[in-house]
Amino acid sequence: MKNLLLNDGNELPIIGFGTYKSTEQEAIDAVQFALQNGYRLIDTAAFYFNEEAVGKGIKASGIPREEIIVTTKLWRDYLGYESTKKELEKSLKKLDLDYIDLYLIHWPANARNYNNWQETNADTWRAMEELQAEGKIKSIGVSNFWQEHLEALFQSAKVKPAINQIEFHPGYWQPELTAYCKKHGIVPEAWSPLARGRVFHNETLKQIAQNHQQSIAKVCLRWITQHEVVVIPKSTTHERILDNLDVFGFELTPEEMNLIDNLPEMGFSGELPNIWPERLPLT
Repeated sequence: MKNLLLNDGNELPIIGFGTYKSTEQEAIDAVQFALQNGYRLIDTAAFYFNEEAVGKGIKASGIPREEIIVTTKLWRDYLGYESTKKELEKSLKKLDLDYIDLYLIHWPANARNYNNWQETNADTWRAMEELQAEGKIKSIGVSNFWQEHLEALFQSAKVKPAINQIEFHPGYWQPELTAYCKKHGIVPEAWSPLARGRVFHNETLKQIAQNHQQSIAKVCLRWITQHEVVVIPKSTTHERILDNLDVFGFELTPEEMNLIDNLPEMGFSGELPNIWPERLPLT
């Protein structure tokens, strides 16, 4: 498994295990199975309402805690200095852990929802910096931050975000934002890597998969990792959990990478960080 070096000196496996929409028992089973079969990065969030199940899966796996990188996220209803600290304690309790490896602001404050969104994000980040200094968090980062949100955060941040977890998949991969993050030493991390299933109907991806005798899912994950972007596919099916980790036995050509880079928009969630909680019509 390839690891990417973060700007704080910590490392992150380039493929992790996502748990979005996993319910109680299936989350326990899936996390346990994933860890026992080679995954070391587990991604959850307060808003997924499955932190307790993820914590139980981690314990059931028998894998030493120090080998596992656990990500969880602060939900956007609880932005601010005091509430950030309270929410982190809640997540620690639910996960039954002493520390979080990677803690992210799930969505930035924006002008629609906060009178001074820049200050709200800055206060939230200050709390996270303090929690990191206390050893309760190893790495701190953001999710769904656009350039405007990052630039504002840089004005007061003492610690640069290690990660920006963004929607990133064939048909919607935010190349300008990805390049901006990399320029500033922030590792991009992809959510919704299979475009909510839309990739399976794309003829270009079907042909590339056929070229390599691989599944479309593996082609998409390989494309993401060849962009030096961390990816967190989710599944509760044992076969797919194993398959998603096994993407390094082939390599996409520059021509194939370019073809995928330039696919027309598809599978976009409609979620935009500057207008939440509303969303655009789905594509």
